[in-house]
Amino acid sequence: MKTLIATSVRAAVAAAFVAGAAPAFAAGDQPHVERQSWTFSGPFGYYDKAQLQRGFKVYREVCASCHSLNLVAFRNLGEDGALGYNEDQIKALAAEYTVEDGPNDEGDMFERAAKPSDRFPAPFPNKQAAQAANGGAYPPDLSLIAKARAVERGLPWFLFDAITQYQELGPDYLHGLLTGYSEDVPEDVEIPEGKYYNTGFIAGHAIGMPPPLSEELVEYTDGTPQTVDQYATDVSAFLMWAAEPKLEERKKIGFRVMIFLVIFASLLYFTKKKIWRDVAH
Repeated sequence: MKTLIATSVRAAVAAAFVAGAAPAFAAGDQPHVERQSWTFSGPFGYYDKAQLQRGFKVYREVCASCHSLNLVAFRNLGEDGALGYNEDQIKALAAEYTVEDGPNDEGDMFERAAKPSDRFPAPFPNKQAAQAANGGAYPPDLSLIAKARAVERGLPWFLFDAITQYQELGPDYLHGLLTGYSEDVPEDVEIPEGKYYNTGFIAGHAIGMPPPLSEELVEYTDGTPQTVDQYATDVSAFLMWAAEPKLEERKKIGFRVMIFLVIFASLLYFTKKKIWRDVAH
């Protein structure tokens, strides 16, 4: 996971663009994104393991056909009980994939079953192959997408977000994008051939990615509704975990530090009062 931190700035900038797409909104006229209810928002936020498992299933069965997850290893799914998988389940999951390794003693590359230490293999061998399969557009890697994409809320809302420590605008945007497809195109909006109308796309209403989700597309075995909204919520939560797997630990440490600082400041105040109370000012 150290790689996630080391490359976060570069990946965030790179993921902010899609090949062939240019911002189509004027400043301050970006699409409105509905604020969602996330278990991981706020100072006491936490990840819902059942939701992360469902989101991972949506990623595997839908998103992984085009989008990579290059910075996440199979073993990360089980670290500190992240998604609730045990060691045997992680090994079995990794074995379902093949990765390129080598060179061997003859200098040749070869394929083998993936191990927990391997990262998720990309769906395309290189960028050129990905562009050729997607009409010239390069599907961005999703490892950090939940932190790289967000819609600015502007005044006065970002002040409220700072006070309430709401930092989930990225997952909000992903949810809005995945649920923003519509066949009812306004008369004043022109959608080029091969593009799709999406009210939540940050770079304009015309998006090259076809609607990836539909009702009952992915089977849930826990009784959770199999709707587009639920799929979008679950996969957005999973991608938030992929971008910030140590979120729970960070928030716990932050809360303890704040408690310490309050106690320490109080001790300093009363110590100062005791030492200087008989000294004329």
